[in-house]
Amino acid sequence: MNIIQKLTIRHLKENKRRTIVTIIGVIISTAMIMAVATLGVSFLDLSIRQSISTDGEWHLKYKDVNQDQIAEIEKDDATKELFLSKDLGYSKIKDATNIYKPYIFYKAFNEAGFNAFHIKMEDGRLPENPNELILSKSIVEEYASYKIGDKITVDIGKRVDRENSEGEELTQQLSVVTDEEGNLKEELADTAQKTFTIVGIMENPSWAYTWEAGYTALSYVDFTTISNKDTADAVVVLNKVNGSIFDHAEGLAKQINTKQITYNDELLRYYGVTDNDSLRTTLYASGAVIVAVIIIGSIALIYNAFAISVSERARHLGMLSSVGATKKQKRNAVFFEGMVIGAISIPIGILAGIGGIGATFIFLNSFIEGALGVSQKLELVVTPYSVLIAIVVSVFTIFISAFLPARKASKISAIDAIRQTQDVKLTGKAVKTSKLVRKLFGIEAEIGLKNLKRHKRRYHATVFSLVISIVLFLAVAFFTSNIKKSLELSQENVSFDIQVYSSGFMQPSDYIPLTKLSYVEDSTILRESYMLSTWVKENAIADELKVMVADDKSLLKNGEFQYTAHLVGLDEASFKEYAKEAGVSLDSFTDGNNPMGILIDKISYQDYDTRKFIETTTVHAKKGDNFELHYSDGENDTTISKVGIAGMTTKLPLGMNTAGVGSIDIIVSDKTFSQLTNNEKTKDFFDTSLYLNSSDPLATQKELEDVKTSNMYIYNVYQNKQENEQMLLFMSVFTYGFIILISLISVANIFNTISTSIALRKREFAMLRSVGMTPKGFNKMLQYESMFYGLKALLYGLPLSIAVMVLLYFSIRQTFEYGFALPWMSMLFSIIAIFVIVGLAMMYATVKIKKENIIDGLKQENI
Repeated sequence: MNIIQKLTIRHLKENKRRTIVTIIGVIISTAMIMAVATLGVSFLDLSIRQSISTDGEWHLKYKDVNQDQIAEIEKDDATKELFLSKDLGYSKIKDATNIYKPYIFYKAFNEAGFNAFHIKMEDGRLPENPNELILSKSIVEEYASYKIGDKITVDIGKRVDRENSEGEELTQQLSVVTDEEGNLKEELADTAQKTFTIVGIMENPSWAYTWEAGYTALSYVDFTTISNKDTADAVVVLNKVNGSIFDHAEGLAKQINTKQITYNDELLRYYGVTDNDSLRTTLYASGAVIVAVIIIGSIALIYNAFAISVSERARHLGMLSSVGATKKQKRNAVFFEGMVIGAISIPIGILAGIGGIGATFIFLNSFIEGALGVSQKLELVVTPYSVLIAIVVSVFTIFISAFLPARKASKISAIDAIRQTQDVKLTGKAVKTSKLVRKLFGIEAEIGLKNLKRHKRRYHATVFSLVISIVLFLAVAFFTSNIKKSLELSQENVSFDIQVYSSGFMQPSDYIPLTKLSYVEDSTILRESYMLSTWVKENAIADELKVMVADDKSLLKNGEFQYTAHLVGLDEASFKEYAKEAGVSLDSFTDGNNPMGILIDKISYQDYDTRKFIETTTVHAKKGDNFELHYSDGENDTTISKVGIAGMTTKLPLGMNTAGVGSIDIIVSDKTFSQLTNNEKTKDFFDTSLYLNSSDPLATQKELEDVKTSNMYIYNVYQNKQENEQMLLFMSVFTYGFIILISLISVANIFNTISTSIALRKREFAMLRSVGMTPKGFNKMLQYESMFYGLKALLYGLPLSIAVMVLLYFSIRQTFEYGFALPWMSMLFSIIAIFVIVGLAMMYATVKIKKENIIDGLKQENI
């Protein structure tokens, strides 16, 4: 260690407070980068394990290949493991009690396939030949006639829609096709008789969903049981998963003369292999903006620390220059300071990031299953790449932060440094202030403003720190609020615990006794009609429809566009409560001759072409507008009634879902609903449902099942609702934790800059006190300085923050589309926080200065 490095170490020790603040800033920065990298890797690992657990470990599937083709696939260099799968078909269940699941679906695996798809036995054993069968637990519980050891003879065929002339096969992913009365509109074709021996009962496979048309049953297939005339699916696990798998698989398929390839898109996406994924683009783009914000904030903090260090050491460096120190040695002194700080901070930051995110995982794992709907636990995954990324980014941050101060240090001449003229080069014009400042705020404000102009470099450094702090806080606040909004858009509107509806005609009064069951806290009886329509003028239709109309004017009739009118009637008590929450006066609904309703003016939906989640205005209407309701039978369009708009809201009643673009949703009371639909053509065309919220949904469901009739259906969505709420909580843990860490960097940045800047002005303050400035005037001067700092920072910080928000908004719009809205409350909070933090930093920095002797202050050599 040379003399320059030893002096640098001594300087760091002498300025312990500034050194510690800088080290803490680098630690927080490194910890955040490490935490973000670890979080990303760990979530990818969770997603991969969950996908494998749910859908099996496989990457691609060659469908309907024969023995020779299978042999070629197995010999391919890219193939790590191959197993067989075969869909055998369906058989009808005799006297099926569930009209939505009237079949048994037969599938066959070889031994490797049973392992890959995680088949778990409840009782018995796995099949060992094509004549043996295992049944899923659900069918055995539903039909007690199936037992281990039984032989069953069934007719197995494929499902086809009777009304589809092409006879297209219906897969297991398609639910049963029924008519309006619930009768099957499909049949089994190309059936063949087969006899199986039941050898076991398995747990319901995770990849077999409850809405599928058939209960899953598994048999056996292997290379010896298929011939060149017979086929099976060759399911492949690859040696390496990368972007070339698509081209390689297509090439191999062409070589063996097959065209049907299926990819495990869900699993491949988590390996970063996908040909189209707007959500990944959104996450990468928004993540890049946030990481850039972290790096910029860290650079601002560390740069100011080095800049102030060079300012403090200017005379010291000049003296070294006078005794022969070269430019390179002076520059390297600053870089060495950065290296020392990095050597201490980066390892601690990496450990802190790993430890912090690990502790967060321990907390989150207690409810992650409910929040994300997964069966796997979050595991802390630290890869060499994530550690390397954190180190490289942190070293880059420190290097950039030290670069400009190091250049400045190398250029300091011996004479200027010893005389200390490099920081203060003034003219009268440079410190000139407006007379208005003195007139409005007094002499103290004028002195404070002159001080800022006199120390322009430190003033700019402080303002820069404040600006970065504002941008950091508002960017993260905007990002987190929009991620939560995006999450809400992507989830269903589950605002209730239990839905009750009937396939037959029931009056709202029939549901009233059910609202009085135990544990019911909130209820709504809701009638809906989708049979009506209304005509809307072109200038009032939704923006998406205006684009369609511009391309095809035939969509208009007399300058109007036809909307579906989704009319929703609420029971009287629920409607009164809803109108109150929507801010609409009940006096608007008293005129029986002029029916009025509440319009839902904003909806969210997913565009199935672009896969975006979009929030939009349904119709550009205003309070007092009227809509004529029509009924059309395909030939005649009849005006039924008219409804006025008493108010508009975005709030939905309990249980209701919006109809979508091209529809308007109007909420009315049940009395008004009857009045509007009291027509021979429409009076029976509506659905009635009861939605309940309960303090004990399971107990309420049991009571409902005790009183329900044969045509009444009960859906308990409490678990789904809990998952949505826990997902929001899950996101909040990360987002607010992120905001806290960002705020720590910002506050450390501001305190470090202001307190060091004040400490360097001891001589100046002593001179002011020596010529008669009172403690009250001194405090007043500092208060005005704080105000000037805050105002200047807000002048630059708010527009920059808005620019960053716009960048984030457009990155999120890759997947979610809704109107841009500024976070006004966050902006107000940041404005207040800036003045509070600056004021506290000023107070903290001046406490010691006020206690010092004036003579000692005048002897201070640093300006």
